Amino acid sequence: MSLPQALRARLRLPVIGAPMFLVSTPPLVRAQCRAGIIGAFPSLNAREPDILDAWLTDLGQTLTASDAPFAVNLIAHRTNPRLETDLALCVRHRVPIVITSLGAQPHIYQAITDYGGLVLHDVTTPGFAAKALAKGAPGLIAVAAGAGGHAGTLSPFALIQEIRASFAGPLALSGAIATGGAILAAQAIGADLAYIGSPFIATEEANASPAYKTMVTQCHAEDILYTDAFTGVPGNYLRPSIAASGLDPTSLGLNPTAKLDIATLGHDKKAWRDIWGCGQGIGPITTITPVADLVSRWEMEYEQARPFFL
Repeated sequence: MSLPQALRARLRLPVIGAPMFLVSTPPLVRAQCRAGIIGAFPSLNAREPDILDAWLTDLGQTLTASDAPFAVNLIAHRTNPRLETDLALCVRHRVPIVITSLGAQPHIYQAITDYGGLVLHDVTTPGFAAKALAKGAPGLIAVAAGAGGHAGTLSPFALIQEIRASFAGPLALSGAIATGGAILAAQAIGADLAYIGSPFIATEEANASPAYKTMVTQCHAEDILYTDAFTGVPGNYLRPSIAASGLDPTSLGLNPTAKLDIATLGHDKKAWRDIWGCGQGIGPITTITPVADLVSRWEMEYEQARPFFL
């Protein structure tokens, strides 16, 4: 593994709880870290910088060296007006791991690595990986087909092997990982970490509505729709949530020239609130459980699968 030893020593399983819009907040992150995996949240889930400051203070005070470290996701796109403010807060609080999305920014990599933090930049293609590495990205997250939210379309086998052909640093894999065996498989094909989001929606600590959590436990891979209709960037969403918002999932797909404006539908539904992102790997998630129980199950499955890789 190419992870720093100090990080590996604090992990019960090689897993990052992927930062999810609205869903990932300090209670979920704290539970993930205490269960022995990296917990993460998007900085923009804290609606104001002062709230982010308070969250980082809280996590810094309540997590100990016996817990896994936590991570903050920064949207590095030029349209994010809070980027520099949130980055400064991450530096001040010495956030252990920073995940960057939608933009490779060398000054972010430098600012975090200067105090000894780790930066992982998410990418969906080998081309984007090469561009991020050329700008100094210390680590990568390969977002393969089947991942929740803004996912790629490449097989994890293809994506990992092409990235590993020229990069030996820290590498996580995202895309339909929901069992301990799948975590081990991610390592077997060359990743250091499994990057898992959707299964955590159906946990007691997740900041998701009861209906969202229940829908995750009732759906399977075929219930996921890949479309750019809601944000202009292709992503995976739960078909039943689209139907519940008054839309016909069968009429949506990929349309590079148009973006749906749900506000024109004449009701109180909001795409960011009522269209629920989710990955294809939710088949094994059948009950709403505490994070600790989910991670314990994965650890058992991981150990049971290990002999097959010896």
